[in-house]
Amino acid sequence: MYDAPNLERTVAQDDIKFAARKVQVYYGDTHAIKDVDVDIEDKTVTAFIGPSGCGKSTFLRCLNRMNDTIDVCRVEGDIHLDGEDIYDKRVDPVQLRAKVGMVFQKPNPFPKSIYDNVAYGPKIHGMAKNKAQLDEIVEKALRRGAIWDEVKDRLDAPGTGLSGGQQQRLCIARAVATEPEVLLMDEPCSALDPIATAQVEELIDELRQDYSVVIVTHSMQQAARVSQKTAFFHLGNLVEFGETGQIFQNPQDERTQNYITGRIG
Repeated sequence: MYDAPNLERTVAQDDIKFAARKVQVYYGDTHAIKDVDVDIEDKTVTAFIGPSGCGKSTFLRCLNRMNDTIDVCRVEGDIHLDGEDIYDKRVDPVQLRAKVGMVFQKPNPFPKSIYDNVAYGPKIHGMAKNKAQLDEIVEKALRRGAIWDEVKDRLDAPGTGLSGGQQQRLCIARAVATEPEVLLMDEPCSALDPIATAQVEELIDELRQDYSVVIVTHSMQQAARVSQKTAFFHLGNLVEFGETGQIFQNPQDERTQNYITGRIG
């Protein structure tokens, strides 16, 4: 089992964005996540891999309290973002989700214009004093989402009219528009064709200059391509965590070895 360092020592390190200790997640009586300890670094892509139903998406949703929306779900343990407990009662989950953006498996643009998809978050959070400032935020986000050149002449067109890959990049632009510090991605390429997948992977590599990126993926090849750190989950346990190259080339746990070589999964 992955042995994490002491929390007090870890959260003081400038390069640690999230520090999780003894995290448990229950869906009713089902113990879905068991004793997960992990440090997620800033300006790094961290991949969560493992078989279906192993808990990787459940743990990802702990990082922006998306599990709060599920009545039967209970989260225990400590998760600190920049040294602050995100499950403290004083923390507003809406503000937390502005700081920890999320991109889902299936592109889900709002039934609004391309412009309004991106402007939605900044408007809610009062980030722009006037239309000119909002225009600037929208353009910057669309550029960061690597889609500005494709949509700049049709910002009033519906976001739902874009191709699948463009919709996902629009959703990434929407997520970065609120100036988050972390981007969570839950299988962001699983609904995309290979060309669109390559574009999103290239974008993920660019985004880590500015953000801590955490990606859940079924594709070990994708994890190997885009991430610097990899966490392997199995049956609700974090089995192994480390440098991506080491996890794939020299795993320390037999279960990791078996998953990577196709014996389990």
